[in-house]
Amino acid sequence: MKARETNCPAEFTLAMIGGRWKIPLIFHLLAGAKRFSELSRELTGVSQKMLTQQLREMERNGLVERKVYAQVPPKVEYALTSLGRSLKPVVDAMCQWGELHGAQTASREAQP
Repeated sequence: MKARETNCPAEFTLAMIGGRWKIPLIFHLLAGAKRFSELSRELTGVSQKMLTQQLREMERNGLVERKVYAQVPPKVEYALTSLGRSLKPVVDAMCQWGELHGAQTASREAQP
């Protein structure tokens, strides 16, 4: 991630976790290490290319670690680092907000 000067810490946070799939990835990895295929199944609608791209970016930013096991067939697991796990309160707050306001928004959209 390119360092950019900003006066807003939230902007830095968004640079680290922004994107369609990063929060859902963190959400699923909070439960523990997962293989690529497990993450792919849990994230309905993500392409393999996009999942790979997001995981690599998160690894570069220090949020995710990739562990390769020396076996045949190859086994690779992804897990949150301590920096990635420190985002748990952020993800929890987003889930709570979504539960609270998601139903309200859906009911407004359903009204003619």
